[in-house]
Amino acid sequence: MYQYWRFYWPLALTGVGLVLAVQFQNATLARYPEAVAELAVLALAYGVFGFFNASLQFVSQLANVYARSRPALAKSWRFVVMASCVIGAPLVVIASTTWGAASIELVFGVSAELAQRVQAYLILMCPLVLLNGQRHYYTGLLIQGHRTGWVTTLNFAYLSVMLISLIAGFTAGMQPVHVVVGSELLAVSIMLALLLGARMRVYRLPETAEHADVTYMELLKFFVPVSTTGVMFAFSRPVLFAFVARTPDGVATIAALRIAFDFSMLFQQAANQFRHFFISFGFDEIEAKRRFMTLIAGALTLIMLAIALTPLADWIWGTLMGIPSELQSMSEQVLLVMCLMPVVIIYRNYFHSQLMHLRRTAGMAYGSMLRVAGIFVMAAILSWADLLDHRTAALTLICGFIIEAFISRFTLRSERKQLR
Repeated sequence: MYQYWRFYWPLALTGVGLVLAVQFQNATLARYPEAVAELAVLALAYGVFGFFNASLQFVSQLANVYARSRPALAKSWRFVVMASCVIGAPLVVIASTTWGAASIELVFGVSAELAQRVQAYLILMCPLVLLNGQRHYYTGLLIQGHRTGWVTTLNFAYLSVMLISLIAGFTAGMQPVHVVVGSELLAVSIMLALLLGARMRVYRLPETAEHADVTYMELLKFFVPVSTTGVMFAFSRPVLFAFVARTPDGVATIAALRIAFDFSMLFQQAANQFRHFFISFGFDEIEAKRRFMTLIAGALTLIMLAIALTPLADWIWGTLMGIPSELQSMSEQVLLVMCLMPVVIIYRNYFHSQLMHLRRTAGMAYGSMLRVAGIFVMAAILSWADLLDHRTAALTLICGFIIEAFISRFTLRSERKQLR
């Protein structure tokens, strides 16, 4: 179990580091005038941006699985570049056209002025799609080589650059959109340069070359289902926000949900690292691995409960981050519901990792689509019954992931029967 922990903890810290950057962004916006509205605008902007960016989250797994020979290394890199360009093109249209502004107004039920503020964020976020594709690709190579310590170090370098840039931009009196997105662009660019240096210095291809004859079609068949999983994850929040925006005091509720959801991602990202865990270690000694997963799930849940049920939440969001007081109470109530998340996510990822190991990723796409469908139906029913608020919205999100977990489990059983 020691070797599992030695591999896992740097990845868990990496996930935490990436999500801490979002906490810094929230804390920065909380110090601007009209902080509630600014946080809501950022929530909507990231809801749209995440729909495209999230499809690249599994690029690291693609690199880990396929980039195991020189031909596969080159071909998978070219595939990631092409995929990033295709994925980013629609975002450019939404961010820069009147049609895009009208779509934002229609989907989220916001004013034209608010939609234009969302576009101001989106147009600056467009280059992040290409940069993040490369970042995930080289991260996957380092994980493949069990260089997870390097991944953690480089991600905390990213976090440091982000924090320094946010402080400098805010102190200089720059506009919120330039401070938040500009700091992320700078941090990702520097991290990518460091990743390229690490790839040259410490990465070595596996001793046994694999996938030398991999085709673009094979990469596409792997990538489309897993990227669909990422897209559906990113789609989950906008679906909820579209209903919440139409409730009384919807802007404040969206801001509170963003704060609590982003904080919960600290723990969700740690849980998500089990996808890499099984790709790297396989499925022998499965009982020991299950015990390790159970220990991690229990630890993450206890930490979340300790924050949600004690004055720690007030200190983090009030004293440390400066979140407006009218949002803190709602955010704390949402966080308490989100304490269910680590167990659900680790349970789901147990099946996801097996599907990726078998290269049968279509089941992940089915589960993610049904998750979003379930969230939409539940949110619609709650809205119709006038029961949709910050707490029921969080519970709806959790129920969507439970649906996805059971669909993934069912699909894995079906795939195994076909392989026998």
